[in-house]
Amino acid sequence: MTWRYRFTFIAIVFLFAVVIVRLFYWQVVKAQELSQLGQLQYGTAVTLFPQRGEIKTSDGFPIATDRISYLVFANPKEIKNKGEAAVLLSSALGVDKASISAQLALDKFWVPLATGVESKTKDEINNFDLPGIGFEQQYTRFYPEASMAAQLLGFVGKDEFGNDKGYFGLEGYYNRLLQGKVGTAVQIHDAFGKPILASISQQSAQIDGSSLILSINRPIQFLVERVLKENVEKYGATSGMIGIMDPKTGEILAMASYPSFDPRDYQDYSETLYKNPFITDTYEPGSTFKPLVMSAAMDANLVTPTTKCTICSGPVPVGGYLIHTWDDKYFKDTTMTEVIQHSDNTGMVFVAQKLGLDRMISYLNKFGIGDLTGIDLQGEVAPGLKPKDQWYAVDLATTGFGQGISVTPIELLDAIAAIANNGQRMEPHIVTAVEDSNGNLVKIPPKIVDSPISPETAKVMTEIMVNAVDKGEASWTKLDGYRIAGKTGTASIPVNGHYDPTKTIASFVGFAPADNPKFAMIVVLNKPTASIYGAETAAPIFFEIAKDILSYYGIPPSGQ
Repeated sequence: MTWRYRFTFIAIVFLFAVVIVRLFYWQVVKAQELSQLGQLQYGTAVTLFPQRGEIKTSDGFPIATDRISYLVFANPKEIKNKGEAAVLLSSALGVDKASISAQLALDKFWVPLATGVESKTKDEINNFDLPGIGFEQQYTRFYPEASMAAQLLGFVGKDEFGNDKGYFGLEGYYNRLLQGKVGTAVQIHDAFGKPILASISQQSAQIDGSSLILSINRPIQFLVERVLKENVEKYGATSGMIGIMDPKTGEILAMASYPSFDPRDYQDYSETLYKNPFITDTYEPGSTFKPLVMSAAMDANLVTPTTKCTICSGPVPVGGYLIHTWDDKYFKDTTMTEVIQHSDNTGMVFVAQKLGLDRMISYLNKFGIGDLTGIDLQGEVAPGLKPKDQWYAVDLATTGFGQGISVTPIELLDAIAAIANNGQRMEPHIVTAVEDSNGNLVKIPPKIVDSPISPETAKVMTEIMVNAVDKGEASWTKLDGYRIAGKTGTASIPVNGHYDPTKTIASFVGFAPADNPKFAMIVVLNKPTASIYGAETAAPIFFEIAKDILSYYGIPPSGQ
């Protein structure tokens, strides 16, 4: 019998070991998996979406914010008269009745019916007193000022997983900061499959998004958008852009394009309107480019304001081409100050040839031409300068008066603002501070990018631009009593290898007050039909806005 006891003992030990191993397997190795399975038997995994950060103008007004909305869901097993319920719900939600009926016909404890439902609709559905209908709070992006600064803001759409995501503008560029961090939890259900709202087991907390404080001045932005729309229509242009910048800090005070869109209903507009043309569209700047080339030659001590042009008595031959002035008027022995005043192309050929290719490229690089400005908006482009070995004599000459070279409006505005800022070029930016969900504020300091010209050169160039405003072709629209530096531009549009004389980009760029600039501004009109000239279209817009801004800042005319 001894072997029987031994066999029994060994069998008992073996079975005990098997039980121990299995317990170890289920309680240790598979513990986390079993816990999750157990939770799902009495609950549902829930994603805790954070509240998206606000976007505020310089006065603290939120021009992009979140407002509470609701997900409407149903427990089909609790709904007795599904036909009547479908009729009521489809009417309130604005959803097709067949879609609601299909959801209510499912053999499930929980089905979604609609998202982004407003509070008044929620109250309307509650009044129906329908069993099995519930609501889950969520957030919907809201733009209180409608289409104001739309291309600057961008919009919030859905990614490939159906989650909120910022696209274009600030919403796109700062999406990760704005969206915050998603959390997770388990929503407990009762025996009938209904969620118990007070019973949510949080596994990881969500972190609400940070808010952006902008440099955008809301009254100035509103003014710019109104004036731009009125004048695009008045002058029969296909589109227009205006940008205003504080030259001392690089802060963008206003930026507008027309036509635009409404970010609340972005899906109702053409996708071509989503991008911000101020940072994405390139064009030949024409005469607004002349102050950059002239200041480069003066900074290199190659010309002075009184230097006389020795080739300005008639059209200038360069590389097999004959370069004319814009009005075929010529001024023998004209000075450099008068070259800018008359917007003399032959005079700028003289300056460009004095400057030479190496110095031309070097100064353009310092002014940021051909490079991204670094503005904090999604989608900026920069048409790079041609390699040095691809420049011809005619390229150097035409660059002197802004043809054969492409820029974006933000590039040119930033470069001209360097003249206004004693020769220092600042990095343009929209966001001045970031505020996290706990109220901690981090300020973004101004950034000097380069110093393309000396302070002395900047002062001389400023006086030349003031003279251009006072005595140039746009002098009829200038503001009396103010010293304003500026330059008109009328650039022909290249079509099929030649320039169309009937289609132009009219522009004006400048800053004020000239002695202590509060703002630099550029106005660009695409293909105006009432007049093709910047002096007759873009310049009046510039001075109309400048007048109101100077008044807004409380800057009186001189002598008052």
